[in-house]
Amino acid sequence: MLGVVIGGSGSGKSEFAESLIINENKGNNLFYLATMQPFDEEAFKKIERHRKMRAKKNFDTIECQTHLEKVNMPKASSALLECMSNLVANEMFSPEGAGKDCVDAIKEGLKHLLSQTENLVVVTNNVFEDGIAYEKESVKYIKNIGLINQWLCQRADRVVEVVFGIPIDIK
Repeated sequence: MLGVVIGGSGSGKSEFAESLIINENKGNNLFYLATMQPFDEEAFKKIERHRKMRAKKNFDTIECQTHLEKVNMPKASSALLECMSNLVANEMFSPEGAGKDCVDAIKEGLKHLLSQTENLVVVTNNVFEDGIAYEKESVKYIKNIGLINQWLCQRADRVVEVVFGIPIDIK
């Protein structure tokens, strides 16, 4: 099963995605692919706090800020990728990232994950509705997230938008 959970900031999408992957998992290894890049002490503390919370839910955390294609999990695993917006930014702007080739690199990485997992749930942000004019690089970032979200949702078995904590099935 490939699932995509989309929502705005603070919508409840992460909590829903965690419950979805836990419910789909049938006793397999359960992984949390964390994409947040820590830039300061506060970020490191947040990451550690999240690791402890996930461990209580039996997730093994894999830190993966770039290059999904390098992640190796046991066959038939279940995994939650949190989140696509961080991954796109990391691939676009980090020296270790794929830069202008980020969309293709992320697609290849997702194919790699799908070949290893029985269940994969990807969390992504809805960044398309504020109507604000942005700088050129931000517009490219939003476009790249859109391209990846379209690609994912076309392939997904389930797509859910979470609005104010309410999951709305789209597919």
